[in-house]
Amino acid sequence: MPSILPCKRKRALLVAFHFPPYKGSSGIERTLGFCRSLSRFGWQASILSANSRAYASVSDERLRDVPQDVIVRRAFALDTARHLAIGGRYPRWAALPDRWITWFAGALLKGMRAVIRDRPHVLWSTYPIATAHLIGYWLSRLSGVPWIADFRDPMVEHDFRTGIDYPLDKLVRRAFLTVERLAMERATAFVFCTHGAARIFRDRYPHVASNRICVIPNGFDEEAFSQAGLHRESVVTARRIHMLHSGILYPGPDRDPTAFLEALRTLLDAQPELRHVLRVTLRATGHDDAFRPIVTGLGLSSIVALEPAIPYRQALAEMLSAQVLLVFQGYTSNPAVPAKLYEYFRAGRPILALADADGDTAALMRNEGVGCVLPIDDSNAIALGLRTFLIDVEAGTVPIMSRERVATFERGVQAGELAALFSRVAKS
Repeated sequence: MPSILPCKRKRALLVAFHFPPYKGSSGIERTLGFCRSLSRFGWQASILSANSRAYASVSDERLRDVPQDVIVRRAFALDTARHLAIGGRYPRWAALPDRWITWFAGALLKGMRAVIRDRPHVLWSTYPIATAHLIGYWLSRLSGVPWIADFRDPMVEHDFRTGIDYPLDKLVRRAFLTVERLAMERATAFVFCTHGAARIFRDRYPHVASNRICVIPNGFDEEAFSQAGLHRESVVTARRIHMLHSGILYPGPDRDPTAFLEALRTLLDAQPELRHVLRVTLRATGHDDAFRPIVTGLGLSSIVALEPAIPYRQALAEMLSAQVLLVFQGYTSNPAVPAKLYEYFRAGRPILALADADGDTAALMRNEGVGCVLPIDDSNAIALGLRTFLIDVEAGTVPIMSRERVATFERGVQAGELAALFSRVAKS
């Protein structure tokens, strides 16, 4: 993709809680990808983030990926649940709209200093930490700098199947709606990762002009994949079909592999020879203790491995070496698409999506004509579909995305879209 070489770059201040050395969320990839690529489109990014004590887990691994010309400012922040709790309890006001509200005061002070010093042309803040949007709102209100709220996914949802509103906690839900309304009143533009998420926002605020709502999906880092490709041989499995899920899973309707594991048991009972062919890796689920008894109870311990987290590029190398990549996305997350799916597209391996048919994940798979989509919660349907899918895998007939189409999801492409939005907002 050609670079743009302006005489003088415009400046953007990005407010993001998830940023290296934070470890444990794919959320850092979006902000990191943007700040690495915006300079190609005439924009110089600086980061306003939190100090590392606010992070439950840290790693120096991704710090090397932060460009040297990107200034990173860190403000005081605590995790209310870890730092302010007594006997496991803490005051509710100290965790609204989220557990990192202590970040607000220091970030506002440092942010205003950055605005005075750098004179940014645009502000950008990103969810899922709602406090980031509070910071963006007040920085914009105090400075007059136009602000873009990157919501990514919906903050508040209504489950039409059960009538339940999310988040379940009424106080948190009310706080989220307050943040959302502040953004609606002040932000010049709103960014979402999927059309489903944008539709929920549009339905809630029908008076918001459509040109203020933008969809910029997640993507992948081509440089990271190129480096990971150098090490892919080290993770090649001896079995013929290695099925991999890389990332968080948890009990419940959203990302629960239980029905898939039950289907795997059914398939092995019908075709015992598959025991010598299949290997399933659930990498870094974050809930191994919940799934290990299920794996053991189904007699799958020799087939299914619950493995710990590994460094980012090593995880990408494992994706490149697997024969099948798994994604789980239940109906409660229908407006969202897991960020890892775009990395799966780049890995160029057959994808098996256990997803609700009405969600954006299933729709993306269908629209792109890749992989196979099976219901996440129906073990019988999974067993039937899995049998056919594995035959297609061995025959090499599972459709994968073309390299030309994959390239459209590279982080640099998304940065170009964001830069165009920055330019439009800065002129308004």
